[in-house]
Amino acid sequence: MRFNPKARLDTRRTRHAGGGGGGGGRGPSLGRGGSLPGGAIGGGSIGAVIVAVLVFAAISYLGGGEEGGSPTFDTERYAACETGEDASTSADCARVAVENSLHDFWTDELGSRYEPISALTTFEGSVSTRCGGATSDVGPFYCPVDDGIYLDSGFFDDVLERQLGGPDGGFVEAYVLAHEYGHHVQDVLGTMSRVRTQQGPTSDAVRLELQADCYAGMWARAATTTEDAAGEVLITELTDEDVRLALEAAAAVGDDRIQERTQGQVTEESWTHGSAEQRVSWFRTGFEQGSLEACDTFAASRL
Repeated sequence: MRFNPKARLDTRRTRHAGGGGGGGGRGPSLGRGGSLPGGAIGGGSIGAVIVAVLVFAAISYLGGGEEGGSPTFDTERYAACETGEDASTSADCARVAVENSLHDFWTDELGSRYEPISALTTFEGSVSTRCGGATSDVGPFYCPVDDGIYLDSGFFDDVLERQLGGPDGGFVEAYVLAHEYGHHVQDVLGTMSRVRTQQGPTSDAVRLELQADCYAGMWARAATTTEDAAGEVLITELTDEDVRLALEAAAAVGDDRIQERTQGQVTEESWTHGSAEQRVSWFRTGFEQGSLEACDTFAASRL
């Protein structure tokens, strides 16, 4: 993935939580509408991370609970991210560029229906959110109560690569952020209120996660066409290798792969996020067809 050195970066939605803090419990709130039977999707600790499928896109939605304390923010973390050239030399600035691209893509795709995320918040150790407190054990997630995406940047090396055997590469994080943005889009469109069943290979919870993968594929398809406020393309090149890394990451966090790695057997009835094959297939669907209609996993008879 290459960035346009002339593109301007917008850091207004990206921040770093300089201080963590405990928070409240995780309850069944679904943000803009409805409640989720059985509590929030995801949740748990890294001690159970593999068994409970608490991994990046697998922990991509954290249900609401008691409001956590207010974190403090490091205002300097992203201050130097000004251009695409900065994104080419800094992982932090690349994160800003990807967020900008996702924001621009979904603004164009949804038009007046779209509402921006409140913020992409990076943290280390722990963070307080309006969905409750979370630690780095949880992995990246979306909180529909405050419309925010939360990311411990150490997750990719510590969990995805070392514990789950996933790929290492710059576009892996971009895919993760695109998946989390997908959950925000579901929140905006009211899709989260359709979730009734939470386990099983064709459950609503699985359909929600696979749709977020499909939305990530939609963005990847259009990533080299999104522009900054001045009309400069943000990302100039997305290679076959980038797409391969995204597919490998999707496969690595399939429920079946995680179960095989941690418990030596696959139990489909406990799936919450879909198999490796399903996750790869739906990312490909978004990447190849590029439409909301093609990504309607809730209407699909076969996942």
